[in-house]
Amino acid sequence: MFRAAIAALCAVAALAASEARAEDPYFKGRRLTLLIGSAAGGPTDIEGRLFAKYLARHIEGEPGVVVLNKAGAGGLVGPAYLGEVARRDGTMLGYFSGTAWTYVNEPERWRVDFKSFEFVAYQSGTTIHFMRTDVPPGMRVPADIIKAQGLIAGGLTVDNPKDLRLRLALDMLGVSYRYVTGYGSGSPARLALQRGEIQMFSESPPSYRAVVAPSLVKSGEVMPVWYDWGDASGANAEPKSVEGLGIPPFARLYRTVTGKEPEGPYWEAFRVIHEVNSTLQRVVALPPDAPPAAIDALRAAVTRLNHDHEFAAEALRTIEFAPEYETGADIGTQVRLILRASPLVRAFVADYVKSAQKK
Repeated sequence: MFRAAIAALCAVAALAASEARAEDPYFKGRRLTLLIGSAAGGPTDIEGRLFAKYLARHIEGEPGVVVLNKAGAGGLVGPAYLGEVARRDGTMLGYFSGTAWTYVNEPERWRVDFKSFEFVAYQSGTTIHFMRTDVPPGMRVPADIIKAQGLIAGGLTVDNPKDLRLRLALDMLGVSYRYVTGYGSGSPARLALQRGEIQMFSESPPSYRAVVAPSLVKSGEVMPVWYDWGDASGANAEPKSVEGLGIPPFARLYRTVTGKEPEGPYWEAFRVIHEVNSTLQRVVALPPDAPPAAIDALRAAVTRLNHDHEFAAEALRTIEFAPEYETGADIGTQVRLILRASPLVRAFVADYVKSAQKK
């Protein structure tokens, strides 16, 4: 009887231990890798590392978090690695920029459908376009761009969404320009701008605030011209990332210099690229079939991150704005609804990319 009692006690203890283990946070005892799909030192990398540093504090189970950069192929290498190579146990989380438009524009390039990924969060943003003030006959205010002579616009790649929006906007404004691309990242392009090899370029607000405004704009060498905004009515509020900069959205600038509303295939392409790429400027995702417990834990951590005052304060010091991430149980449905473009827009953009390659 004594042995039976001991056996019963052991069984109860084993059951209690089992239940305790079942209630352990998913990430307890694990390590999380944040896969950043951009090169080290760029704006996505800076934001991603800041995200990783503070996210770690909010994940139940307190896993160690390390960062891995996988750049290349216009932002396709990182997501491809996450979808094809990474373990699907929730221990590798992707942090991507430009991926949304890359997928929408050429889904056939993806061996693992991006829509099948498990989306944790996204962050919206915009792009600021700026130019040298010594472009003939002299640039003083944004509307002066309509007078620009011999303008040389610089970019990263012919199919980059920032490059596409820059070219589409200049074409809609009727500005004559030469397009020089292939700079790969913002740093060499900014150097080319300072040397006068190019006269116009585009940056995300964090890079503009941290690098361009304090030096090139303050010195009078460069001036902002517009930021991308796809709402012609102007009903949407100014993005927090450009508050206080005094830069007009493109639609307003277009009305100022032409006296009419933007319309037609160029505007439709501009608007769709903006909606996809700028709404989903940063995408945070797990590979397909990641465990629901991992997905839920990371979404809950992002929710807490959004209310972290220390994160906001360091972000303001580092990139001069505090990112806010959209997340929640229905975030996957939201992202998949945005990841689309009509066949007409895709065909137009494909021809438009080819037109740049022929120049």
